[in-house]
Amino acid sequence: MPKTLAKSIMHNFLGPAADWYKLTIIFFLVLNPVVLVALGPFVAGWLLVCEFIFCLAMALKCYPLQPGGLLAIEAVLLGMTSPATVFHKTEENFEVILLLIFMVAGIFFLKDLLLYIFTKILVRIRSKTLLSLMFSFVAAVLSAFLDALTVTAVIITVAAGLYGVYHKVTSGKGFDDDHDHADDTGIGDATRSDLEKYRAFLRNLMMHGAVGTALGGVCTLVGEPQNLLIGELAGWEFGEFFIRMAPVSIPVFIVGMLTCVAVERLKLFGYGAQMPMAARRILEEYDRLEDEKRTQAQSAALITQALVVIFLVVALAFHWAEVGLIGLAVIVLATAFTGIIEEHQLGHAFSEALPFTALLVVFFAIVGVIYDQGLFGPVIDYVFTLDQESQVPVFFMANGVLSAISDNVFVATVYMNELYEALQAGQVTREHFDLLTVAINTGTNIPSVATPNGQAAFLFLLTSALAPLIRLSYGRMVILALPYTITMTISGLLATIYFL
Repeated sequence: MPKTLAKSIMHNFLGPAADWYKLTIIFFLVLNPVVLVALGPFVAGWLLVCEFIFCLAMALKCYPLQPGGLLAIEAVLLGMTSPATVFHKTEENFEVILLLIFMVAGIFFLKDLLLYIFTKILVRIRSKTLLSLMFSFVAAVLSAFLDALTVTAVIITVAAGLYGVYHKVTSGKGFDDDHDHADDTGIGDATRSDLEKYRAFLRNLMMHGAVGTALGGVCTLVGEPQNLLIGELAGWEFGEFFIRMAPVSIPVFIVGMLTCVAVERLKLFGYGAQMPMAARRILEEYDRLEDEKRTQAQSAALITQALVVIFLVVALAFHWAEVGLIGLAVIVLATAFTGIIEEHQLGHAFSEALPFTALLVVFFAIVGVIYDQGLFGPVIDYVFTLDQESQVPVFFMANGVLSAISDNVFVATVYMNELYEALQAGQVTREHFDLLTVAINTGTNIPSVATPNGQAAFLFLLTSALAPLIRLSYGRMVILALPYTITMTISGLLATIYFL
């Protein structure tokens, strides 16, 4: 092969990613079959999981879909999982996929209202601690009755809008001008420092909000996808589910709120970043001009969006339909009554969610490897050998650690199915089954905030278009989540020991 052609192939491989990153992925692809033959599928499976986590960690270097997808395809070709298993895992999570396709797009058509509301809030609330607490608390309450991914889509839309307003003006353009928010060439040296502070400010708010979705999601039957499975196998309705979880979820919620205040007050782990005065002036001016020039048609559109938001909240709270179908209804209602009827106007709304949806299916292929090779088997077997008194806190921690490594929905599914089979076989009593079920739900929802791959909402934030704009990398997310991980995990563990 001519050298120029080989160079061109290497140049095209993973596009603008760094050469060291490209070589690392090639090394992984060459190493996996060697490890599979030499050390067996169990070791090769864990190696593949670590490689996929590396791809997630380097999300700002290269979107994880392509390198992660190559690893997934290789795993199927090597027989570590099968297309049938991947399809089955995807089918099991069809509700989540439907949610991403339609609900995230639906939130896009509500962005004018969301930006209007949150611009007012940011302009009027000057206390960063109070603002952070509000983001976390509201995200928690909404996640308890809606779902974490929907709430995350909302705060991403809000933060992207707020970033766009500031970045456009500091680049020397007007509020209504077209602008590439990823292009910093128009930012002068004098304002670059303020831009970095503003990015840090938005990173703080996004992480407070993301953790809030976990705090609220653990509490109720509809908060997280795995909660529905857990509630179904346990036979718990909405009210009983909340009461069963309360001995753990309520103390953890209180500790989470206190952690939010503490890290902001003490400026720990990258928190405490203040909004630059220049940014506040720009947002105040933007708010004033928008109020002055708002037409009757625009006001009517805001009212329509507000009514659609009310429909969204009520429909999700009473579970009128699957979340994704409610999202589709939001798209129809929010566009039909605001004049957005052209195909090209609709298309942009789906551009944010579909790459992540594809990445999630790739992730299910990695989960397929975990399932087919029984990578979690030794941990599960060990936990069931312990005495009953020790099983509850150990279940909490084992589920938490495994969820942080892989995915909380998958871990909860595996553990709940094993536990349900044990109940059916008479190996555990109903009372002990209920306690272990609480440990599984709280374990998969609380310690899993440690890494972006632990919760779909965190992974969605990491791979969103917003993350590179505000410089929110995998490592930075881990550091920002660390104080929450420590305090929430410890309080959750103590609650399982003393309150269950």
